[in-house]
Amino acid sequence: MKKNKYLSGNFAYKTDVGKVRFSNEDQAMVLTNSHGYVLMMVCDGMGGENNGDLASKFAIDVIAEEFKKVKKFYLKGAAYYWLSRTIRKANATVFNEASKNELYHGMGTTLTIVLLVKDSMFVGQVGDSRAYRFIDHKLELMTEDQTYVGYLFRTGQIKEEEIKTHPKRHVLMNALGIYPSLNLDLKAKSYQKETLLLCSDGLYNNVSEKDIESILAGSDTLEEKVNELIEIANANGGSDNIAVVLWEANK
Repeated sequence: MKKNKYLSGNFAYKTDVGKVRFSNEDQAMVLTNSHGYVLMMVCDGMGGENNGDLASKFAIDVIAEEFKKVKKFYLKGAAYYWLSRTIRKANATVFNEASKNELYHGMGTTLTIVLLVKDSMFVGQVGDSRAYRFIDHKLELMTEDQTYVGYLFRTGQIKEEEIKTHPKRHVLMNALGIYPSLNLDLKAKSYQKETLLLCSDGLYNNVSEKDIESILAGSDTLEEKVNELIEIANANGGSDNIAVVLWEANK
């Protein structure tokens, strides 16, 4: 567990290969800087033999390097613009790497990202990893799965209980690095020191919201909570790589 001395809180993050995959294509990272900003990221690479693991690493590395250059945001709009521009730079990097090397053709990655700037929170979404906030012992989903079944559910063509068993449940409608331009969902929200959880589908497809809420409400350390979430996901099949980022603010 690492102490963040600028915003009052702590964070932990971890990835795991799961029980089915042979390689880990997930990436997770949390960064802080001298201005007191916090950046959290989860990427779930896609492409398998086409180097999904490289796509997720390229994306994380580009954004991390840009964050190291960040100067103080005097306006909320500046933070929003920086995050949009940086995510699009990551998209261009992954796309260009795939274009240069035939072995990488078709690689891409999801990206779920949260930037905390004082009492503001900026949430970016590409694909189907997720960001939650935990308030009053309840999980609240802040992102929207950009999947085919997500589209079917939102348009009333299937019921919520059909999502997990639908034959096309793994089909993404959006990913970073697949095209030269990017469809980015980026929202600005207020931040009231709530606990935040970012994760790949390897977690939420294998662990119920009730179990996640129970763990987050407990008194264990953040590392213990992250490990417990991953252990439950693996105990329930470990059907995919697992990435977890957890942030808890001091009240």
